Amino acid sequence: MVRLRAVLAGVVGLGLVCGCGDGGGTRSVSGSPEPTGSEPRASAAPSKAPVVRVPAGVRASYEVFDRGSGRVVAARATRRTFRSASVVKILIALDYMDRHEVSDADRRLLVPMLRSSDDGAATEFWRRGGRARIIERMVRKAGLEDTAPPPAEKPGFWGYTALSARDVVRMYRYLLDEAPEGQREFVLAQLRRSTPCGTDGFDQTFGIPRAVERPWAVKQGWSGFGETPAEPCSVRPAAWRPDLGLGRPVLHTTGVVGDKIVVVLTLHPAGTSFRTAAARITSLTRQVARV
Repeated sequence: MVRLRAVLAGVVGLGLVCGCGDGGGTRSVSGSPEPTGSEPRASAAPSKAPVVRVPAGVRASYEVFDRGSGRVVAARATRRTFRSASVVKILIALDYMDRHEVSDADRRLLVPMLRSSDDGAATEFWRRGGRARIIERMVRKAGLEDTAPPPAEKPGFWGYTALSARDVVRMYRYLLDEAPEGQREFVLAQLRRSTPCGTDGFDQTFGIPRAVERPWAVKQGWSGFGETPAEPCSVRPAAWRPDLGLGRPVLHTTGVVGDKIVVVLTLHPAGTSFRTAAARITSLTRQVARV
């Protein structure tokens, strides 16, 4: 076993990308939506910000937090819940590192889990950490309010963890401002080093990586597009039951872009192809990130 600081020595110099009412075309000025039905209201934002257009049929939430000013500069339905897909892998990693000395063997799992969104590694750490107890611990530690473990009948489905855009921003704020230095440096080192393809063959370069120039550190999430991509990626650049949008594919892009934390969560109509969803979230991210 080696302590985390020793583990970090092996990653010095690495720069990473890893791998709910509907939007219905609703327009949002700096993320402030025109309310539709029971859609949650977004946080207040500047009145002269660019108009953000959500594609018809897409359920979208986003929040952009400027760390320099300490302000949310763009927001839409930030407390609406989505199933997390692989975004939860950051919480899984932080929980494990907080409770264990990290061995070389651990590092061989943590690195691909964060860089390349490796599901097998996530499942192993999920089992070791007690499944739902991982989420319960991280909710308390990071001050999350809308995050919940997977449904009781699906305890092994870590990707069915519920989260909101607001909580993902809080997760990144915890990582950047409160997590122990060794944990922070290790996780960010992985999130800065892009592998264009996930270990399951899906392209990870949608959203932030295509919409925004470096530097960034991101963790992507996808679910509902099948076990293998139709177009394989090439190496080229409690009683409360949250709505997880089951039956419809999700595509999320989250990360740190310069001094901003950018989170865009999307749920797409059933049958949407990965290519179409990726184009939609990239266009939406490009609009949100320029605010």
